[in-house]
Order: sequence, then C-alpha cells, then structure tokens
Amino acid sequence: MKTPASGQSQTKDSQSGNGPSKPAYDLIAMTASAGGLRALIHLLEMLPDNFPCAIVVVQHLDRHHPSMMAPILNRRTSLVVKQAESNEMIQSGCVYIAPPDRHLLVNPDLTLSLSQAELVHFVRPSGDLLFESVAAAIKDRAIAVVLTGTGVDGTTGVQAIKKMGGIVIAQDEATSDFFGMPGSAIQTGCVNYVLPLDQIAPKLTELVTKGEPM
Repeated sequence: MKTPASGQSQTKDSQSGNGPSKPAYDLIAMTASAGGLRALIHLLEMLPDNFPCAIVVVQHLDRHHPSMMAPILNRRTSLVVKQAESNEMIQSGCVYIAPPDRHLLVNPDLTLSLSQAELVHFVRPSGDLLFESVAAAIKDRAIAVVLTGTGVDGTTGVQAIKKMGGIVIAQDEATSDFFGMPGSAIQTGCVNYVLPLDQIAPKLTELVTKGEPM
C-alpha cells in the first residue's frame, strides 16, 4: 500500500544521513479539461516518488457521474492520489483531485474545502477558483499549471498566482489536445514557462527542489 511521499522522502534522507530539505514551493495547483486525463497521467508518471510537494488538481468532469480519476491516476504514479475531501489537511507528496460538481479550494491553514457555489465559466469545479484560493493561501510559494482544455478556465486564476509572486506554467500548443485554456493563460502575460508536456514534470521537480533561477 502506498504511503505519502513525504514519509518516503524522510526515510531516504535519514538513511543518507541528511535531514529533509525544505522544498522551494509548498503547493502545485493544476487545471485541465478536454484531454486532461492523458496529460495528467503522463505528467504524474514522470514525477519522482519522493516528490516533496502537494498537488491539487481541477479536471473538468461530468457533474452527474462519479469520477474514477483518482483510482486511474493512482495506478500510474508512485505518488498517493485521492479524491479531495472537505477539511482534509494537505500532505506533501499527495495529489488531491476535485470531485465532480464541487469547487476545490485551499484554505490558509492548508486544509481543503469543497463548495457547490455557482458555476464559473460554465464549469464546476473551477480552475480559476482553485488558483485564486491558492494565491491567497500560499502566496509566492505556489505554482500553477494550465494543461490542455477548451475554454478559458484558469485565465483569471493565473493572474492571481502571478500577482502574489508565484510561478505559472502552461502546456504548449504542439502537445495540447486542445489549446484553449493554455492559450488563454499565455495571453495574460503571466505565464513563466510554456512547455511541452514531457518537460513539465522535470521543470516542476527542478523548481520545487532548487527554486526559481535568479
């Protein structure tokens, strides 16, 4: 049975004689729509099993049916993937997926909230609301990632992340099944890195472990 990667990291560090190092960023927030499951599988497969950061994900889903995303992703990555629950405390090395028909929010005390507030840009869950809550709670220690999808979800949210000093990554057009969401985010001028899907996980690992180059 999987255990949180934070515990794995501490075990490996203790075996090597070094104390666990504090990551440069505390939380990664991702949003995706059409084509997102494939992109998320590929991205999470490439993250190391001792990845020292929590990940929260909004994937646009059918609001009327249960989601199998968490079990699907959990089989494809060494990280712990689960459907987010209200009042749950965020743990490093875990991936939290927004449930269908619920907005996912991050609170300043690093707990999660679920909301059935009105749709935003015709969707619930909303990447914009997730990013805005992360910007308020995590400030400059947050990273936002906009993956393949139609529409403009995430566009307002990346501006909030950037305003608070966080980092924004968008999937490039060549590897996006649908470029609406990444393209709209890029047009804000708030995206730090436009990357092919293969390069997003290595960049996240580099940023979290080494920080943003000066």
